[in-house]
Amino acid sequence: MIPLLASASTHSYPGWSVVPFVLLLLSIAILPLVASHWWHSNRNKALVAALMGVPVALYVAFVSPASLAHTGLEYLAFCSLIGSLYVIAGGVELQGRLPGNSWAVAGVLAAGAVLANLVGTTGASMLLIRPLLRAVDGRKDRSHIVVFFIFIVSNCGGLLTPLGDPPLFLGFLQGVPFTWTLNLWKEWAIANGILISVFLVVDTARVRREAAPPPPVADAGRLRLRGVSNLALLACVVGAIIGGGALAPRWGASTAQLAQAFALIFLAAASLAITPREIRKANDFSWHPFLEVVFLFAGIFAAMIPALGVLQEKGPSLPVREPWQFFWATGMLSGFLDNAPTYLAFVSIASFLPDEIIGTTYAALTAISCGAVFFGALTYIGNGPNFMVKAIAEHSGVRMPSFFGYLAWSVTILLPIYVLLTFLFFR
Repeated sequence: MIPLLASASTHSYPGWSVVPFVLLLLSIAILPLVASHWWHSNRNKALVAALMGVPVALYVAFVSPASLAHTGLEYLAFCSLIGSLYVIAGGVELQGRLPGNSWAVAGVLAAGAVLANLVGTTGASMLLIRPLLRAVDGRKDRSHIVVFFIFIVSNCGGLLTPLGDPPLFLGFLQGVPFTWTLNLWKEWAIANGILISVFLVVDTARVRREAAPPPPVADAGRLRLRGVSNLALLACVVGAIIGGGALAPRWGASTAQLAQAFALIFLAAASLAITPREIRKANDFSWHPFLEVVFLFAGIFAAMIPALGVLQEKGPSLPVREPWQFFWATGMLSGFLDNAPTYLAFVSIASFLPDEIIGTTYAALTAISCGAVFFGALTYIGNGPNFMVKAIAEHSGVRMPSFFGYLAWSVTILLPIYVLLTFLFFR
């Protein structure tokens, strides 16, 4: 039987309570298209997030204060993890430049897919995105490189360990064995292998279309790391994550999560204290991408409480019984509801099904895990690193696709891969 995961919400919410969440998603999708200059300000993003999120938070505080407290703790854990990795990785500078040709970029993507399982999709994204952007800054067409980076490094690469992606870590906190996700290596290899192959085809074609090849980089072979003390802090972040999971059975998940959050905040502060300013300046370090994620996801976390409550209430009556149904149901909602709480909701649903339906090989948990991780790449809000990578790229001068433009990329590239995985593993 699948471990029963704690539910974030036990209150029954009316259908209208989901409206602010839908409006917030529409705002994130539409405002950059119709009011791009106004939307660029983090203050205005915070205003929109507060307009949709605060009324819901007040309503939830009245009808189910425990749900609001639970979500608040999850948001603190989310921000502390994202923030610590952002700050610490921003203190590591790779001097010199990587080659910017298609095969070299594909190598970075492949390395990121492996690294994501050691330091998380957020850690790998923050470590690699700036060197990658510098490597291709002579290219005219770069937005597709960042899109594939989000697909692979920020999402699909982090399937093999609980450190890789937030949904898997939440599963680990609730009793899923730490090494269990290594069983998903076939799904990981096929998804990332196809994505890297497709990238090579797309990137090669786009390079050939450019009027002239990018100028050669004279110092491409002379690489040196600065701020290496931050690598030790990064290892401490990994230790804090593992330690939080180890302490959860003794202290309780909430207490362990809170202790972990404070440990991560301390590590971020230590990085700020010991890292020379010139390193962060060389990395073009700015608080703008992090604050954008903080403000928008504050609204998302608050506004989605009723949506998750409705899902948990109606979930057992949904026609979701087979592994392929769990894969697609978890996946499609992960793209819009944030994949971590969606993972919890569907594992909670699956835990009530008898063994003869779920099976003794964790078939449903496999499908849910793959759905949450892979489909986190479907939209900019599917997983925490997505929006941050987008913001860093835009801050570096890359013209990124809009919400719908990115969705067009993901539907075209990702969904056929997920259909293939369905036939191979989840039928």
